Amino acid sequence: MAATEYFELGTLSKPHGIKGAFHVYLDVDDPEEYEDLDAVFLQLGNEMVPYFITDLQIRSNLNLMCLEGIDTLDAAKELVGVKLFLPVSMLPKLKDNQFYYHEIVGYQVIDKNHGALGTVKEVYSTGAQDVLVMTYQTKEVLIPLMDEIIPKVDKKNQVIHSILPEGLLEVYLDDAN
Repeated sequence: MAATEYFELGTLSKPHGIKGAFHVYLDVDDPEEYEDLDAVFLQLGNEMVPYFITDLQIRSNLNLMCLEGIDTLDAAKELVGVKLFLPVSMLPKLKDNQFYYHEIVGYQVIDKNHGALGTVKEVYSTGAQDVLVMTYQTKEVLIPLMDEIIPKVDKKNQVIHSILPEGLLEVYLDDAN
């Protein structure tokens, strides 16, 4: 499978105990939806390597995972920080007005006041909020993913409709910044 056929589930955070278990950070809205997983893919270099899950415990404040073949603390330490992936086909279905961030990469951004702006290059979290990244007049522009700013995403036509706050584009175009 190509990398675009996977979505990032989370990260192996740190070892737990001495038998190769991991604390796992799950970067999903509802971790409980994944408690019946029997396998994950680990991104090792440029490869997606499948691992069977021998134990998975999802709790409100702690997620623990054991992987087949990883049974020592040293083996677990080698995988700390490795990202976990699943096939895109395993994503939960969304309502019509919802979208996954990976879906909107490549969508055209059209603003109510400025017209066509560019295409989405990526989406990421700044910590305070999630933003989409696009290029406008050779400058990288970050647009907050807020309902007031992005009122509609047209999946059929791959268009993001925006109403940018006054001055947002100018901040990025001003050479003094």
